[in-house]
Amino acid sequence: MTARPGPDRVARAALTSIAEPADPVMAELLRHCSPAVVIAALIAGKALPWPAAMPALERARQRWSARLGEAPTADRLDAWQRDGLRFICPGDPEWPGQLDLLGPARPWGLWLRGNADLRFACLRSVSIVGTRAATAYGQHVCGEMAAALAERDWAVVSGGAYGIDSRAHQGALAAEGITVAVLPGGVDKPYPRGHHDLFLAIAAAGVLVSELPPGRTPTRPGFLVRNRLIAALSRGTVVVEAALRSGALNTARHARDLNRPLMAVPGPVTSALSEGCHEIIREWGAVCVTCAGDVIEMLAFPGDGGQPGPGGQPGPGRPAGPGGPASLFGPVLPRDALDPVTAQVLEVIPARQGRGPARIAVTAGVDFDTAMRCLGELTAGGFVERCDRGWRLRAARKGEGDAMR
Repeated sequence: MTARPGPDRVARAALTSIAEPADPVMAELLRHCSPAVVIAALIAGKALPWPAAMPALERARQRWSARLGEAPTADRLDAWQRDGLRFICPGDPEWPGQLDLLGPARPWGLWLRGNADLRFACLRSVSIVGTRAATAYGQHVCGEMAAALAERDWAVVSGGAYGIDSRAHQGALAAEGITVAVLPGGVDKPYPRGHHDLFLAIAAAGVLVSELPPGRTPTRPGFLVRNRLIAALSRGTVVVEAALRSGALNTARHARDLNRPLMAVPGPVTSALSEGCHEIIREWGAVCVTCAGDVIEMLAFPGDGGQPGPGGQPGPGRPAGPGGPASLFGPVLPRDALDPVTAQVLEVIPARQGRGPARIAVTAGVDFDTAMRCLGELTAGGFVERCDRGWRLRAARKGEGDAMR
């Protein structure tokens, strides 16, 4: 978000302040009108544009109107941007398209803090979740799995909590990989506070994500609501250690409902903290995995570094084809596949110091909107990355060689 935020962006930012994530009434309202129309009607005290009278809408309107004073202005968005926070909306270059599969539960927008590009990070990503009261066994397996996945250029997505979540993030960071933390509160003061140093490390090498605006503290229902994002952002979910009533099973349920591969690590049959893993293997059809290789075999599409299934087809749980997960998470594009205009924009992006989109547009000889579209494609394809000064070429990671050049 480099230009001054427009009305739709400001309105969506306001929605994150006045409406709870996945609010079904707001989701239905947005089917009939834009966020800007909703916010304008609330400010003016006018009736909301609903096709028929509905008691739930009136109750929701009163609730939203009472929170209007918490909605950020365009100036406040600019200030947060200068502080290193950014707000992305559906259709932005950094917006992960797989979130659209959430349908009415899709976020109004996302608040981010960190150096990694969220959309690109999630192209090859795995969610790893589990209990807060992790055993030494669970922490060891989780750390080894996360590090091995990161070494093979898979991003690790989790919730930043104590126990398995934090060990997943730490394992990815130890391997100098990218990790994404989906938080239950604002990204400016991430929860839990005891992970202050961990969150700083995640922001430096990955990205912190929240549906809630800066300054917002977590609520008990918020922990469960955000779990759908952990499941939706990645290609599949691994439950490392979870009791029968663990919140990690809520994330697993979202992954199952989204038709994403669901995996679980087996534990000792005497451990109550593994009973949830054993149940989803037995009852939900989760695949038993014991190492990073098992996970990658479940998730990789042919041609993106993983092993194909029998006969060269995607393996179990890996649907492909138009509109399926393969088209949403598809493999990184080679330079030769770029259209001429996008390739022209790529040529003027510096390798080290970043360059702003307006300057990129002028140097490439294209208009600003075209430059932004091309930057979105290049970012999603792994050619460029966002930095403090704009965009720059993304350094090749291990195993990529010259494929991206």
